[in-house]
Amino acid sequence: MNPFKALLATANEDATVDLTLTEMTREDLPAGDVLIRVHYSSVNYKDGLAATKAKSGVTKAYPIVLGIDLSGEVVESKVDAYKPGDRILAHNFGIGVRQHGGYSEYASVPAEWIVPLPEGLTLKEAMIVGTAGFTAAQSIIALEEHDVQTDGKPILVRGATGGVGGMAIKMLSQLGYKVIAESRKKDSSTSYLEGLGATGVVLPEEVQMEKPRPLGSQLWQAVVDPVGGDKLSDYLAQLEANGSVALSGNAGGVKFTTTVLPFILRGINLLGINSVDLPKEKQIAIWERIGKDLKPEDLGGFIDHEVTLEELPGAFEQIVAGKMQGRILVKVKS
Repeated sequence: MNPFKALLATANEDATVDLTLTEMTREDLPAGDVLIRVHYSSVNYKDGLAATKAKSGVTKAYPIVLGIDLSGEVVESKVDAYKPGDRILAHNFGIGVRQHGGYSEYASVPAEWIVPLPEGLTLKEAMIVGTAGFTAAQSIIALEEHDVQTDGKPILVRGATGGVGGMAIKMLSQLGYKVIAESRKKDSSTSYLEGLGATGVVLPEEVQMEKPRPLGSQLWQAVVDPVGGDKLSDYLAQLEANGSVALSGNAGGVKFTTTVLPFILRGINLLGINSVDLPKEKQIAIWERIGKDLKPEDLGGFIDHEVTLEELPGAFEQIVAGKMQGRILVKVKS
């Protein structure tokens, strides 16, 4: 096997990160059941943090090839479930966090981390969806399991111009839900968000309470929240009875303060969305939904821009700063 290209991240003593396009060999990859020729990856918020802040907590495994998701074709396999030529995708678990990930022309992973490419998706489409779209789908399914109704009050989507938020808006609107998008970029992004299916766009301060209160007006039947942070208590307080928050991120911070009242007086559900260590059968079921009724129409419209491995370093600062609209797709196979 000839040497191949990969983008290697190395931590410095001052907590900065150097990114170097380098040549690797098969021996540089971790032991794994399946060797994959990577076609596509994507840029997620976790990738951006790990590529710009060595002490972000995303990984301590430097030097490492980042990229928490990938799609491609099997080259070699030690298990009967996968054969050369099979089209697959893989994301989360330890990919790009504990071991070399998707920003490489080849990847080696355990078989249990792999999902067969579902019907209805190409390898490119799978990474336009990527971990962000998978998280959005997982959030929606969790809300469905807690009785959201298409004829009910609106569902609020936070971080609307990000990958999870944008995908959630499109998926929910296609399913028939009324969706309100929350974004700090309301002035510049309203047209984009309405194009995804949002029926309204609000600034965070327009829906957050001036003074903290355990219970407020019942505005939403549910919230898709990839942001988190200290204002989460405001959203819990404004859910209708038996409403739910599907919480999947901490871009706004890891702490918030609330009381038991929303939970015991209104029966509010705080649903933790962990897409990292999900059992394989649940991963497969979610991806099958993404290939069917949860597949966003016009997936190409979600691409903020597409980069090669050589162009990838410039994308990390952009996603951490929130200076993108939709998804950054990484084309790995030349």
